[in-house]
This record gives sequence, structure tokens and C-alpha cells, in this order.
Amino acid sequence: MPPARPPHADPVPEPAAHRAPRRDALGHHSDLRVLRSAYRWQRRTATLTALGYFTLFLILSAYAPGFMTGTLADGLPTGLALALLQLPVTWLAIALYEHTARRHVDPLADRIRKEAELDARREAGR
Repeated sequence: MPPARPPHADPVPEPAAHRAPRRDALGHHSDLRVLRSAYRWQRRTATLTALGYFTLFLILSAYAPGFMTGTLADGLPTGLALALLQLPVTWLAIALYEHTARRHVDPLADRIRKEAELDARREAGR
């Protein structure tokens, strides 16, 4: 005969037949830190590409007016040519942003999303 337990005692938990290994919560997951740093690098690269060129244009306009008023082919002022290049440089920044998103950020985000779905299914199955 087993020893009697007081009625207020907590029941002894039954051992689980199969338990998934304990993992950290998704918010503390190292993949999220990697994703944040990849996204941060992506933003900085695209922003510095566009703003860096524009800042160079402004500095040349302020401190090198002789260079900016010089002419290129067919009498086109250098300043106007550099100003017209701002649009393709902005497109380059957008293309760079898209490229880095597809290559670095999106695969990380997809992997984290799949892991979160698996975790949710495991929790729902318990």
C-alpha cells in the first residue's frame, strides 16, 4: 500500500512519452539578431549610396563652383550632368536594396517564419 499523501499536495507529474527539446522563445532567438543586422546593413548600404552621392553633389556645388560650371561635351555644364545622374544613382540604390533583400534578408526571414510555424504547430499539438 503506497503512503498516503495529504489532499493539498500537488500531484506528481506523469513522465511524458515524447517531448520536444526545450528551446528559447523566438524573441531571444539568434536568427532574429542575424536578421536585424542583415536588414540594418541593407538599409545603410542603400541609404549611403543615395545620400552619399547627393552630399557629394552639394559639397561640389558649394566648394568647387569652377568645376561645377565647367562644360562637358556640347556645352553641358558639369553640375547639370551630375544633377541628372542623381536619378540613376537613386535607381541604383533601390536596385541594391532589392538585391540585398533577396539575397540576404528574405532567406533569413523565411527560415524564421517556418520555424515559428513549426513551433506554433508543436504548441497546438500539446
